[in-house]
Amino acid sequence: MVSVQIRYDPFDASILNDPYPTYRLLRDAAPVYRAEESHTWVLSRHADVQAAALDHGTYSSVDGIFPTPPGSDFIGSFLPMMIVMDPPRHDQLRALVSRAFTPRRAAGLQGAITQMAAELFERLDEGSGSADFVTDFAAIYAYFTDFLADRRKNPREDLMSALANATVDGIGLTDEEVLGFCALLLVAGYETTTNLLGNSAVVLAQHRQTRRRLAADRTLLGPAVEELLRYDSPAQGLSRTLTRDVTLHDTTMRQGEKVLLLFGSANRDERAFPDPDVFDIERTSEHQVAFGRGIHFCLGAALARMEARIALDALLDRVPDWEVDLESARRLRSGPIRGYTSLPITWTTPV
Repeated sequence: MVSVQIRYDPFDASILNDPYPTYRLLRDAAPVYRAEESHTWVLSRHADVQAAALDHGTYSSVDGIFPTPPGSDFIGSFLPMMIVMDPPRHDQLRALVSRAFTPRRAAGLQGAITQMAAELFERLDEGSGSADFVTDFAAIYAYFTDFLADRRKNPREDLMSALANATVDGIGLTDEEVLGFCALLLVAGYETTTNLLGNSAVVLAQHRQTRRRLAADRTLLGPAVEELLRYDSPAQGLSRTLTRDVTLHDTTMRQGEKVLLLFGSANRDERAFPDPDVFDIERTSEHQVAFGRGIHFCLGAALARMEARIALDALLDRVPDWEVDLESARRLRSGPIRGYTSLPITWTTPV
């Protein structure tokens, strides 16, 4: 193992504020890094992170996927979710819900999501020219509560209806598994998408020319969302547990030890992306790993992309030019998720 003066701790606030310089040090000098304070190994290069994500037989999810502070029994409080399962049960549950996440069913929600986004941004405080992007956007999930209740009573050909009534061979989930899947949807659907949009608001405020290009040409929103996912991933990393000894870059990690796969670092790896610290919506970003890889690739990736495009389209319609108040913003203090709990924005362009 290479001995270098690098300190990485996924729970250190000073690192979480801007982890990318530390990620570069890890990739260059310690691609297999031992974070002693967190009792975990850390993989930071794109090729290594992708290979580990694809090898679920060696890098298991059963003992938890979120980095946890030393002494925490976070996994002990988990409801059963397929994201913390390996085959065969993972495959059974994924088969149960995967039919709900087809492009056709996701497209069936486009009209409702577009209407929600339009109504949400219409509520921005036009008088003061300011709002809180994160807390105001979170209100969208009040819509989904009523929406799901309606789909249970009046099922249609869309994702929510399929989730509410899904079975495999006539067998549904246990009560705990249903609750676990709801919790997974909350984390994957609410936290990830909300933080993607919050991070996007910051990045686009810092890149005014790109933002104005998007306002003028909405066909660029698709590649822009891909680059936003790469440039400042809402999911920075997930943990795995080794089922056997693994030697990588002359360093041996032992069976039973934790390994943190740094998706955020992989997406800034110069070995995979030229000029990775440059935000470029013309970049080819299809091999970014913001949604993971392998059997745990995000089922809702297509829906999340669509939600992001629709929300940014509505925001650009309503407030084409904005600033973010980073001095007043509050960072989300979470190892795996990068985003904000509060993100004040201001604008001067009439709406």
